[in-house]
This record gives sequence, structure tokens and C-alpha cells, in this order.
Amino acid sequence: MTLNPPLRNLIGALLCAILLPASLSGNAPDRAKQYTNPVLHGDYSDPDVCRVGEDYYMTASSFNCFPGLPILHSRDLVHWTLIGAALTDYPGPDGPDPGVFREKVRPGEGVWAPAIRYRDGWFMIFCGDPDRGIFMVRTRDPKGLWEPPVWLVREKGFIDPCPFWDEDGNAYLSHGCAGSRAGLKSVLFLAPMDPAGTRLLGPSRIIYDGHRTQPTIEGTKMYKRDRRYYIFAPAGGVATGWQTVLRSDSPWGPYEERVVMASAPGTVNGPHQGAWVETPSGEDWFLHFQDKGAYGRIVHLQPLAWDAAGWPLIGEDPDGDGVGQPVASFRLPECPDRKQTGNPEQQGLSGEGLYGLSPEWQYPCVPSPYWHFALPDGGIRLYSVYREEKEPNLWTCPNLLLRKFPAEDFTVTASVTFRPNPQLKGRGETAGFVAMGEDYAGFRLTDTGEGTLLQYIECKDASKGGVESAADLCLLPCREEPVDDRYASRNVPRVDYPPFRITEVRLRMEVHPVRERPDGIPRAICTFSYSQDGRRWKKAGTFTALEGRWIGARYGFHCNRPTPKNDAGCTDIRIIPE
Repeated sequence: MTLNPPLRNLIGALLCAILLPASLSGNAPDRAKQYTNPVLHGDYSDPDVCRVGEDYYMTASSFNCFPGLPILHSRDLVHWTLIGAALTDYPGPDGPDPGVFREKVRPGEGVWAPAIRYRDGWFMIFCGDPDRGIFMVRTRDPKGLWEPPVWLVREKGFIDPCPFWDEDGNAYLSHGCAGSRAGLKSVLFLAPMDPAGTRLLGPSRIIYDGHRTQPTIEGTKMYKRDRRYYIFAPAGGVATGWQTVLRSDSPWGPYEERVVMASAPGTVNGPHQGAWVETPSGEDWFLHFQDKGAYGRIVHLQPLAWDAAGWPLIGEDPDGDGVGQPVASFRLPECPDRKQTGNPEQQGLSGEGLYGLSPEWQYPCVPSPYWHFALPDGGIRLYSVYREEKEPNLWTCPNLLLRKFPAEDFTVTASVTFRPNPQLKGRGETAGFVAMGEDYAGFRLTDTGEGTLLQYIECKDASKGGVESAADLCLLPCREEPVDDRYASRNVPRVDYPPFRITEVRLRMEVHPVRERPDGIPRAICTFSYSQDGRRWKKAGTFTALEGRWIGARYGFHCNRPTPKNDAGCTDIRIIPE
């Protein structure tokens, strides 16, 4: 895969350096010592961060995608490495449906807006599921396995939790609520919590009502500074809102409020929820996300400064009204390590991540152990999974192996080796490569018995049951895999199994941004092409990617069959470096 980084906003960087107040401007501008937003051009919605010594750890919403709750590491808040994930399985609280995400796609549900904290040697993540309640997972090693979820509360509608431990030994859990489940929104809650973080000690109660001035307030992050309690929370909606801070002398309120960062013409839309972080040297920073349509919810880093009255200002304040706006570029945070470069883009699909995958890859549900085999050369073998022919499209296909769009402008080329089960005798076993969102497009290979039919497919309104369309491209030739007779001389009887008929093809997707929207967010234009020899390429189609349900567009692969059978064909996939 080839990445072409976003163009640097040099004019914005110069203006930022000139207009920042002295309290935020730092030293004279030096582009070699500056970072440019976004610091993480990937779909990491609702990021939260904690610091342990000189190391920073981030997690984010994963919704219905698994492995869930990604874990990222940084030493400077700018360069981030994806090191793992906290959820391999997703057992629910006791009840009739503990495994509702196992091999079943539930778009947009599941794992919403987590908070990560470090306490007494434990990394702990608290997370809301809008349909089932609030849970906690923990580990002593963020790169390793996390313990199974512990459910603190079972309540439909509770979301966006954040734990807080006070100096007096008391612990609390703040959270919001989802109007789509609760029938109420724009209010925030607090509950007393066991200091171990495993259960609530009393019911949640509303401590703030934002209907009049902070509609759709959510995403609580609770802190304490100079004996005052602060709740950082976004309001106004994901793509159109702002950052609010609440302040009180008691965790139970009453809270006064202030808007501390909002978008301005030509700046980042939103800007939505995130995390306040203090460095070892005493600097203050704020990480938050921006909704960028098909590219997902990408992460920005903002300077934060406290005024004499004890209120934070996030970003820059060129007009001096006390409400910040996002910066395009800024001086780098002070940190002990400038050598790290973040996570290089992984070329392979298999790796040391959960399920034997490279950590960038996810399924849209908790996967079956029967779906893939990690090849030693970094490729993945997908085994065909039975799907009923009545399914109209891939929107709820569980065995789609997908990853986030990693940049505005990139290319991915895959070598695909298709081995349909010969016992099915050409009865429609398929493999595919798609860009997936509320709509999708890409390639489908189908075993016809006469060869492998390559098609370009599109599906409009896939999330609403839209029917997939297909245009035939060519009939790809097959070759028979020779019978392995390595044991013939040892009187080992050969199983009478038909030889595999193999098809090899290369498939490519090029993604380029086109800025036509009035809000400045680019459309992601995907161009698909294929090659039988790796040299001559033919264009198959062009498609405008759309975001999914609360997530950005993804691309990836699948392998399916329309009939049940006690064995499966397979497809070997390898990503080819450009």
C-alpha cells in the first residue's frame, strides 16, 4: 500500500504562529519543530488518553468491529503506534443474549466512547454499550491480553462513561445517555462507584441539564484541578458541535459552564470529544476527533492553557473572546524521545495481533475461529463461509476482513489466489475485495465451473437493503493444482479428492480526495482496476466511498459460498508493496 500524506497547510501554520497569544505561542516558529494536524489520520472515534510515566496510551470507540477497543501508544502525543486491542470476545451481562455479536453483524451498536485510566498497576477501560449498559476491562500489560468485561450496570441508554477517583478515597462514574435508546438526551449523570471499579454503589442521577445552552451534551471526561471538579464534554452534535467544560466545587454540582473550543470558518468541523493530558514537564494538551465523512473520525492535538480564573482554553484564540479554535499546526510537545516515527503502515494481513492478524484488521463482529488462517509470509487464507442466497448484499456479511482508510490519498494492491471447493462443482463459491460503507463497491470472483468470473460490483443504499449490481469484466483462466503424491511410496492410500482449480489475479484500489463539499471535507473517490499479469492494468469502475454506521469507510476481503457443505474452499490474499 502506498500512502500520500495530506498536504501541509502552510498558510494556516504561519497564521497560527502569528496569531496565538503569548501564553500559547511558545518559541519562534520552526517548522522542523512543529507538528501538523491531524496527528492520526485514521478512524479513531471518541479518543481517550492516559499517561503512565513518559508513555501515553489511547483507546477509542470500535462499535461493532472486532478486535474491539484499539490500544495505541505514543511517547510524544504526535506519533502513535497501534499495539493491540482490549476486546477479543464480547460476552454481555447475564441474560438471554450474551453472545449477540458472535458471528452476527450489528452495525453501529456495541462499543461506544471509552475512557482509559491507570490505577494501582492496572490499565482500566470503562465503556458504554447503548443497549446493554456499562462495562470495564483491565490488564497489567496494555500490549497483552485484557481480562473479560465486568459489567458495572445493566441499563439501556447509558453511554460515554468516565471513572474518577477523589483524594478522599471515594470513586465516581460520570456518563451520558443516548436519546435513541433512553428517550432523553442533553443530560449528564454521576454515580458512586466501588474504588476497585467493578460495581456501582448507588444509582446514577442527573447532575447537569444542557437542554437550554448545551444541546446533545455527551462524552464525559471527569478531572480535578485545584480542588475543583471539571467535566469536559462536547455538545451540539458530532459534525457541528463544540467543546464545553463544566466546573463545580462538588462532584454532584451545581456546575457552571463555558464553551472552550469551537470551529471557525476554515477550521476543523466539530470539534468533538477527547481527552485532556498533562505531560511530565507540566504542559497541557487536548486530543479530540473530527468527523471527516468517509475518512472516518480522525484525531487532532490541541494546546491547552488555563486562565487566571481557572478555565481552560483549547487551541488558539485570535479574537481574544475566550473561546478557542483548532490549530492547523503548532510546536511539538516537550518529550524525552524524538526518534520515534509512529506506526509504519503494515503491508501484511497476518501478524502478532489478536486472532493472528496484523492489528489494523478487524471483522464487523466477533469472528469464528474457522474463518481464516495466518500464512507465514504475511498473507491471510480466508475460508468460504456459508451465506444464504436471500441476503441482498454484504452489509451484514460477518466474515468481511476490513481495515480503516489510512490517509486521504492511498493505493492498495492485492494478490488474490482463489481456490473454490471442487466438490461444489462450480455452484457459486465467491471471493471479493470491496470498499465498504453505507454503500459499497469492488470486485467479486465467482466459480462457474468453466472458469472464474470476475465482476465489478456496486451496491447503493446497502444499509437499507439495496440490491447489489454486477458488471462482468472477464472469465479468468484456471489451472489445476497437481495431486500431492509425496506419500505414494509408503503405501498411504490417497484420498479421492478432486484437484483444486486455482485462479490468480491482482486487484487494485486507488483512493483520491476531491474537495467539492461546502464544509471542506473531501469526497473519497475510489478507482478499481485489475491485472492478470501484474503489468497491464484495466480499469473496472469508479466509486465515491461513504462512511458506515458511526465509522469511516473500510476496505478489505471476504470469501463465501451459497450452499452448506462440510468443507470449504479458500482464498489466499497478500498485500503487494507499491
